[in-house]
Amino acid sequence: MTRTDANVAALALATLDLTDLGESTSLENALALAARAAEHGVAAVCVWPRYVAACAEALAGTGVKVATVVNFPSGDEPVADVVAMTTRAVADGADEIDVVLPYRAFLAADAGRAEEVLDGVRGASGDAAVKVIIESGELRAPAVITAAARLAIDHGAQFVKTSTGKSPVSATPEAAEAILAVIAEQPAAAPRVGFKASGGIRSVADARVYIEIADRLLGEDWVSADTFRFGASSLLDDVLRVLDGGESAAPESPTAY
Repeated sequence: MTRTDANVAALALATLDLTDLGESTSLENALALAARAAEHGVAAVCVWPRYVAACAEALAGTGVKVATVVNFPSGDEPVADVVAMTTRAVADGADEIDVVLPYRAFLAADAGRAEEVLDGVRGASGDAAVKVIIESGELRAPAVITAAARLAIDHGAQFVKTSTGKSPVSATPEAAEAILAVIAEQPAAAPRVGFKASGGIRSVADARVYIEIADRLLGEDWVSADTFRFGASSLLDDVLRVLDGGESAAPESPTAY
């Protein structure tokens, strides 16, 4: 199947986690984001933990989920602090927890620390979905990205996410290929695992690249908000332009490893 730009834009809209994780953002900005998310029917908003309660109240009944981040962006916070933040976020109404894998520990062959964080978050998340950010731009090698994705899934990830968007290299097609290949190898009877591309995805043309990789590896009916997300703050503008009959902006060129 060849998707038209309008098809890709509609799918990107339905799978978009509209995101504001800026250092200087405010409650007013988070609530404005929530209002925009509700207006356009995106999958979720992703905000700092301190804004979860307000966004959950604002989005009640809209179908837009509230996601937040823990162990973010460093991946180095104490396990007890990460678990406590997860517990508070869920109590405040978070539907999804995006947790950063302790990728520096993982690169140093300390898989135990990574497992401890992921197990702690999974245990504290209740009914909230856990999206594990492996920070693929720091892992670099496809074999390492593959190993991190497998570890994340083995320890309860319901989505594997490429990036925090705070490192020099964010989402790349190569990282997406590695992660989606791991998802594709999961047994049919296993819990379904999704994928989230985050960082540097600004246009419908960018989004097409990732959707087509998923189409090829997992089938053309696989991509939906239950299995696939884009973490982005500016993608919505291009999506709306295309849905209004305009042309997509030029695709972004991902920073090379």
